[in-house]
Amino acid sequence: MESMDVQKVTVRVPATSANCGPGFDCLGLACSLYNVFTFERIPQGIEVSGVGEGAEILPLGRHNLAVSSFYALWEKYQGKETGIRVTSVIHVPVSRGLGSSSTAVVAGLMAANAMLGSPLTKKELVTEATLIEGHPDNVAPAILGGITINIMADDKVKSLRFLPACPLGMIVLVPALHVSTEEARKVLPKEIPHKDAVYSASRAAMLVGSLITGHFENLPEALEDKLHTPYRLPLIPGASEALKGARDAGAYNAVISGSGSTLMAYVPEEKDRSRIAEALAAPFRKLGIACTLHQVSIDTEGAVVSLAEEAERF
Repeated sequence: MESMDVQKVTVRVPATSANCGPGFDCLGLACSLYNVFTFERIPQGIEVSGVGEGAEILPLGRHNLAVSSFYALWEKYQGKETGIRVTSVIHVPVSRGLGSSSTAVVAGLMAANAMLGSPLTKKELVTEATLIEGHPDNVAPAILGGITINIMADDKVKSLRFLPACPLGMIVLVPALHVSTEEARKVLPKEIPHKDAVYSASRAAMLVGSLITGHFENLPEALEDKLHTPYRLPLIPGASEALKGARDAGAYNAVISGSGSTLMAYVPEEKDRSRIAEALAAPFRKLGIACTLHQVSIDTEGAVVSLAEEAERF
């Protein structure tokens, strides 16, 4: 994909889970749940369509994030004027804390980059995506795969990607509850006690160290948090009970994914995942709140671009 002759590409982008407990706005991981977008250049106009979860409420025209992100890069690099047709297959729940908007941003940028002859590396695309999305903790793992540590330095994102030393399973619970990122940000205090900052900083460091070295016995404590979790739990009825239930059923621990409402349990490979999944779901079912469960692993590739004729492998 080195020329401007590319007319059609397909981009597969993984769901992401930001924060990972104590890593507020700086840690994120990619998981094996995907949205797939196909971009085709057309003479003029914008066409948007999709199938899957939330496809019926997809914004049209430039209000569509995949479209606006495509043009953000296309026009920046002075590509020839073009129309675009975008079709999507959506598996990542919308507005549930699994990076659904990031998949659209990343897909648009990756597609434009490919059609422009790939002027940017994946790491450079992380900064472009952050300029649109606002925070790197979802877009970085969506692009790079694995687990990422992300910082802002001189208006650019620096991301360190790594994989756990040992296999790590995850159970994702998606309740039928909508928690907007804006609402989840509003409940956070402007200031926190110094001891709470130390609490979360130490656990974020322990989390990364334990994952890299394979000392997963530290994860029950390392996934704890006082920066955002205590303030967001009341927005998700049943969440406190669900997190405790997952721990009691054998998970290392469980956290709010992103800003919620999704919860994610980190699970030992040898444990009975069905028991942990049921423990996660039980408090919501007791409240009459429908929920969906997914067993996922860490995605290692990040966003992948293929020529349209290769896209069947997705």
